[in-house]
Amino acid sequence: MTATPQEITQLLVAWGNGDRAALDSLMPLVYEELRRLAHRYMGQERPDHTLQTAALVNEAYFRLIDQKDVHWQNRAHFFGIAAQLMRRILVDHARSRHYAKRGGDAQHVPLDEGMILSDERAADVIALDDALRSLAEIDARKGQIVELRFFGGLTIDETAEVLVVSPGTVMRDWTLAKAWLRRAVMNDN
Repeated sequence: MTATPQEITQLLVAWGNGDRAALDSLMPLVYEELRRLAHRYMGQERPDHTLQTAALVNEAYFRLIDQKDVHWQNRAHFFGIAAQLMRRILVDHARSRHYAKRGGDAQHVPLDEGMILSDERAADVIALDDALRSLAEIDARKGQIVELRFFGGLTIDETAEVLVVSPGTVMRDWTLAKAWLRRAVMNDN
């Protein structure tokens, strides 16, 4: 079943106001969209990447429905939060693998049996997260744009809608942020 962005926004607002029936109607609609976003993100990864899209989507889905006291503005806001959650999931997983590789005694409990990152990829995710945190300290909006575009798969227009800026501003910030991150990650290696 396909719904318009306006219908999804109405359901999000109703859910935010405590309507359980709205949540029940909303979840099948946004779950499919979350799968598409995660699939698009995973499509940017190396062909031999073993992280399964389903594990990422399921964990993000469960974290999203556990959100309390969120007043959803619209569909783009919802998927912006989803992008942040997906990023945290990927980075937390990479950090735990990196920690275990360095002799940490933490018990490793993967989200899914197939969710395995190579050591090289885990280091890349950690380096990107560190660079993104540094960028966000310098310019929070550019950091948000990277999260929404790269991790969330939002379009320029959707990102502009979430951040309440013009699409041109998003394009300029996106271009500058990519260049800044590329340089920051290269300097770490």
